[in-house]
Amino acid sequence: MSDPQRHPDGVVDDCPPLEQAVVSFVQNLTFADLDEATLTGVGRLMRDQLSLQIGISHMPWSKQILAYIEGQKRPGVSSVAASTERMSAIDAAFVNGSYGHGFEYDDAHGPSESHPGSCVIPAALAIGEELGSTLEEVITAMVAGYEVYARIGILASPELLGRGYQPHGVLSVFGAAAVSAKLRGFDAETTLQALAIALSYASGTTEYSSTGGSIKRSHAGIGTRGGMSAADMAAAGITGPRAFLSGNKGFFRVFCGIAPASDGPQRFGTDRRFEIADNWLKVYCACYCTHAYIDALRPLRDHPGEVEAVELRIHPAFDVVVGNRNENAFAPRTIEHVQYSLPTQAAFALLGMGNGYRVHRDYLAGDVDMAPVLELIQKITVIPSEKLAEREGSRFVGDVTVRYADGSSEDAFVPGAIGTDTNPMPEDEQDAKFLELTVDTLGEDRARELLATLRELDPSTTAAELMSLTHAE
Repeated sequence: MSDPQRHPDGVVDDCPPLEQAVVSFVQNLTFADLDEATLTGVGRLMRDQLSLQIGISHMPWSKQILAYIEGQKRPGVSSVAASTERMSAIDAAFVNGSYGHGFEYDDAHGPSESHPGSCVIPAALAIGEELGSTLEEVITAMVAGYEVYARIGILASPELLGRGYQPHGVLSVFGAAAVSAKLRGFDAETTLQALAIALSYASGTTEYSSTGGSIKRSHAGIGTRGGMSAADMAAAGITGPRAFLSGNKGFFRVFCGIAPASDGPQRFGTDRRFEIADNWLKVYCACYCTHAYIDALRPLRDHPGEVEAVELRIHPAFDVVVGNRNENAFAPRTIEHVQYSLPTQAAFALLGMGNGYRVHRDYLAGDVDMAPVLELIQKITVIPSEKLAEREGSRFVGDVTVRYADGSSEDAFVPGAIGTDTNPMPEDEQDAKFLELTVDTLGEDRARELLATLRELDPSTTAAELMSLTHAE
């Protein structure tokens, strides 16, 4: 094949329509394209993600991740949250992304069943510090990465998750490559190559939900680093497959077992509502597949009758993650089991133990009595429902029946958990979550200063100025 010609309008030669649409989107996006709803979503997501990076930095696996990187880190000016560490952008993004995704408390994007925030925010801020970028430049790149990640993910759902992949581990390479290409000012051809090479880094299954392992805590960091490495390789002249998404051995056919949707290219226009405007925040510290069930069951915890049986009807694609196909869903022994077990989260809710940050932190410390939880779990049945599979928009719902020893029963159906775009987390609860995660590390004054800065989100502020507020005193 002859060398492709470069075009100033973001077009590349010898490129399938879907791949061309993705490249053109990254190339042509400007800050002026971001409407009020999009910028509101950006602010909400940045507040949530940076507070998580700070708060989750104290988890044991987070400390191990930092120690791992410190043993091999490359010099640089990019910050690690909740510390005074400085290192290369790629190392800082790995650590911060791992922190941000490190306790099942980070944002979600429902249509793609994924967590873009813990990829695109660490990547954009780390590269932005390295380049001396303003938040206007950082946010534009962040949105470019989020949309590439999420829109590819929508086309891959629900097959990607249903086949056992963690969508975040797989999709984050594309998000980080897009962020890097945008911030570093790649031309269209180099942008294509960065995204194409990123495919070779895509990986990560949900086996951790069955048999554990703290490596899952690093899936965001691994994917983000992979996408940034792909961009570096593209800048060095290394090339990838031009049909990396739509080819016979490209992403969709290999990872999802499907051909890409025929309307795929049309999904990458800037005239569409941006996916980042509708990001979801987590009220509960567990897999989002469980959240609507928690909302459905919490009001039933005060029923005077003894629980005889609980039926949880679930979308079949989620059964692999939090249900019957999750090996330890009914016999949790580790924090990973607990956070990915629908029966465990249901028991927590019905017993009034809560499903938030504190109960999971206490479980990790060995301070939760699991005997009543395990007893109640044995009364729970998870039922994959073909009716839910056939119902539009029914994946993240809660559909439950609780039967009592006196013969009575209660049904509950929640169409969207608290924190979703249709049932958003109230502003005061967002702020409470932010402060819960940051005050112990930053002190209240610094935590509130960071919160105020993120609420203002002045486009002229630099990435370095913002990240300096995340440093522990």
